[in-house]
Amino acid sequence: MKLSFTALVAIILCQFPVYANNYLHSSVSLFNKASIKSDLASKSLLLDIDKISEEKLVSVGEYGHILLSTNGKKWHQADVPVQTTLTAVSFYNDTLGWAVGHDATILHTKDSGASWQVQFSQPKLEKPLLDILFKNANEGIAIGAYGLVLRTLDGGKSWNKEFHDEFLSLDDKDYLDELKAEDIEAYEDESSFILPHFNRLVNSNGTLFMLGEVGLIAKSQDFGVTWQKFDEIYQGSFYDLGRTSSDQLLVVGLRGNIFRSSNEGMDWDKVNLPTTALLNDVVIGDNADVYILGNNGIVLFSVNDGETFITHTESDGKAHIAGVWFNKQLIVVSEVGIKTITPLTQQHKLKQ
Repeated sequence: MKLSFTALVAIILCQFPVYANNYLHSSVSLFNKASIKSDLASKSLLLDIDKISEEKLVSVGEYGHILLSTNGKKWHQADVPVQTTLTAVSFYNDTLGWAVGHDATILHTKDSGASWQVQFSQPKLEKPLLDILFKNANEGIAIGAYGLVLRTLDGGKSWNKEFHDEFLSLDDKDYLDELKAEDIEAYEDESSFILPHFNRLVNSNGTLFMLGEVGLIAKSQDFGVTWQKFDEIYQGSFYDLGRTSSDQLLVVGLRGNIFRSSNEGMDWDKVNLPTTALLNDVVIGDNADVYILGNNGIVLFSVNDGETFITHTESDGKAHIAGVWFNKQLIVVSEVGIKTITPLTQQHKLKQ
């Protein structure tokens, strides 16, 4: 289904991560056009934020915008060679970073985000990349829509596609085996779109977790070469996983769903909430406080390792898409750019 960029933004305003399901084709390629510098870039749609170091932040979003800040308040744009919407950014250290986005684009920086170069792009795949993570300066993995997985062993000089059939049902495996024997072209077309969307990578305590569509939670001990899929606990999509100070795992997703595990995901308990807002991101703050960012202006706050949450709603009602804890503040990217949210411990005390 082809959507204009205006239609894409309209979808995001209603329910951000669904853009990955709906905007998989673009009638106009923005790949060969450099991102335009704008004073309003920090107020535009931004989709991810990461710490480059304890002193520097980076954020990415629409029109190829990549923004840098040393205080979370003043932001300036980096030099970016594309206007492609960027969906995720990750730094291995304070120098080397990568960003991914639509057209299966992968960008790389060697100078702490000041300038970026294209390492990979394949618009004909008609799939956005949604996350990227590096194990070291050479080994990295990028994931995206319809089970797209790209891997590099040389710092991104080359990227190779992988097909992870461990996420297929037995019926789908049999179907593909039969199709491969009968019609190799039909097999290649079908296998390109049969897997669920892979939304998020989280490296925690030496285990790589992946979250995705149709209740997908999986873990890997070999950096995604092989995956162990968890038993299904929910049929909707998951968008992030966080680990609390006492090693509780939290996963968040559609319709206000949060699940909590005290045994590395072997068993999960549902956390009851008074909201059905889509939940996008888990952020751990000072004093082991847990923040969960959601649509409709929602910020959930817990001081007891995610057993219970206080619900806070920002007055603008805008979607909070991703965030980081930086200089004792919650810095958030949203559909209207970058926001700083006062720590809810302070807000809660003020109301008492």
